[in-house]
Amino acid sequence: MLMHLLFLAIGLPLLFYGGDFLVSGSIRISRQLNISPFIIGATVIGFGTSAPELAVSILAALAGAPELAMGNVIGSNIANVGLVLGLTSLLIPLTISRDRLRQEAPALVFATFLIAVLAWDLKLNRFEAVAMVVLLAAYLWRAFNKKEEPLGEVFEEEEIRWLSGKGLAAQWVLVILGLSMLVMGAKLLVDSGVGITRALGVSEWLIGISIIAVGTSLPEIVSSLMAAKRGQGEIAIGNVFGSNIFNILMVLGIAGTVHPLHIREPIHPDLLFTTGLTCLLLVLICLENCLKRRDGIILLTCYLSYMVLKSML
Repeated sequence: MLMHLLFLAIGLPLLFYGGDFLVSGSIRISRQLNISPFIIGATVIGFGTSAPELAVSILAALAGAPELAMGNVIGSNIANVGLVLGLTSLLIPLTISRDRLRQEAPALVFATFLIAVLAWDLKLNRFEAVAMVVLLAAYLWRAFNKKEEPLGEVFEEEEIRWLSGKGLAAQWVLVILGLSMLVMGAKLLVDSGVGITRALGVSEWLIGISIIAVGTSLPEIVSSLMAAKRGQGEIAIGNVFGSNIFNILMVLGIAGTVHPLHIREPIHPDLLFTTGLTCLLLVLICLENCLKRRDGIILLTCYLSYMVLKSML
């Protein structure tokens, strides 16, 4: 128990400062490259927070466990929308401009419907997987070749001072360090939470749908909260948009390229749910160009309802 408490004491600061470093470095990179905060959230942060899913899915595909590879991505995307954005908007309103949403939403919708169509026959062959990787390359090319007005200095006072004023290379170091701290902090927190609850006699199922489910989304939750706290709602929303796109096009694309996926379990309800939840998210944002507390409650309710229904099947 003492070791688990020590993990908890180490993991919490790693999460906090990792999120701080990641968001600060990302804001500075967007300013220096004249790229919008949304794009940085959707690419840099989105890629970083999808890295664990990539590792899990590739190993699952190689081990002949395609259900785990596919379930990892679908479950993560549902958690990103329902849990991450639901919890973040419940605490802090997230704002995005109508023009930004109109420009960036189609990529998320396309990727979400694409995997629903391709996986509907319970297969993802190598040709389809390679095509998804090519689409990811096109998405990244479009994102980084879209120059915009500089972000300006309005948020400088709220950023951490470490490496402030340094060059682009230093900010990339800050981002990589922040991502590493986030992943390490999340792992320590999950390990400590599982150990403590097991010692208290909590069931494995409850541990799985609570601590582990939340723990695997902690990097997205913390980075989104840090961005929203700094008035960067577009980074928080971009993080989830990008993470979901990367999960589909990169994680499943690479996993399917390494080893075609042949799924033996009915995943149609999960594909429909993630598609419907994504559409609901866009509708909620379109209403006021913002995700408010009411929207957070709706998204969290959808996520919790999904988890309860899954546990009953």
